Amino acid sequence: MTRGFWDTLSYPIIGLAPMDGVTDATFRALTARYGHPSITFTEFTAAEGIRAGAERLLEDFLYCEEERPVLGQIFGADPDAFFIASAVVSALGFNGIDINMGCPAKSVAQRGAGASLILDPERATEIIRKTKAGNKAWAEGSSLQQLGVPENLIPLIEARRNALGITSRQLLPVSVKTRIGYDSVTVEDWVQHLLEETPANITLHGRTLKQLYTGFADWDAISRAAKIIHSTGTSVLGNGDVKNKEDALEHCTTYGVDGVLIGRAAFGNPWIFTDHTPTEKERLEVALEHATYFAKTAGEKNFVRMRKHLLDYTRSFDGAKELRSRLMRVSNLAEVESIIRSHIDNHLIL
Repeated sequence: MTRGFWDTLSYPIIGLAPMDGVTDATFRALTARYGHPSITFTEFTAAEGIRAGAERLLEDFLYCEEERPVLGQIFGADPDAFFIASAVVSALGFNGIDINMGCPAKSVAQRGAGASLILDPERATEIIRKTKAGNKAWAEGSSLQQLGVPENLIPLIEARRNALGITSRQLLPVSVKTRIGYDSVTVEDWVQHLLEETPANITLHGRTLKQLYTGFADWDAISRAAKIIHSTGTSVLGNGDVKNKEDALEHCTTYGVDGVLIGRAAFGNPWIFTDHTPTEKERLEVALEHATYFAKTAGEKNFVRMRKHLLDYTRSFDGAKELRSRLMRVSNLAEVESIIRSHIDNHLIL
């Protein structure tokens, strides 16, 4: 088992959970700057798409140095695609590779990926093997061409390596993020299959695929699985319904996990990993900083995606109905700056 950075972390681990459509490079950068989570993950990225040469998917692998340790998360159903995707993640200088076996979305599960792999443990273990093999081949000196990476992606990857100053090749730890079952709780049997391939870490979301994100996370099931996982030297993180740092620490103690990933509670609140309670002005200024970074990295043609983040930063404000209504309609950075500066000045926010 290669554990890499996992053995350098301070325990308990409190990290930022990967969330599709939310935890893009800008969200993670602001969270790293103001929250300093133990670890971060990219949004899940399709291994088959990488194998097909989809250049846009490389945008999902953008990250900043402040995020480290940062893991590239991949998903899919074809083990051979994971060999290639693993080589790409390795070449881009991530600290680890995480395999998503937990997404419950119908579009993902129907193709045999995400949480549907719980029903196909043989395929799941083969995916872990291929992921490790792709990283090992890269670490031992194989070229991207030899590893089957599409020709059109290679110059883009090499340019990213040069920009980041990456020269080394390393064996990376491979981890898995999954759920406690498909339509019922089967987590004890399920993790036994995963442990056959000795992942460095297993993160368990305390819901089944059938539950999606409804109901309550079953932390007792996570706790039972944690005992099995710990007997092998693999670490385990829990995920689901954690409200804040204090809640995260309590879950670690109560349920015997090595750490917790915080998901939805981090929306608009990068400080959640700290003991700091931001003022209203701080929230607005960081919302503007987030919007500025988003415009720079994602471009203003995609700026409507920023709206949901702006609403998250202001969701706890008293009497902010007009402010939120205006932020819901923004289409560029200049509008955000004008609205936020005006609100600060007109409401005498200190």
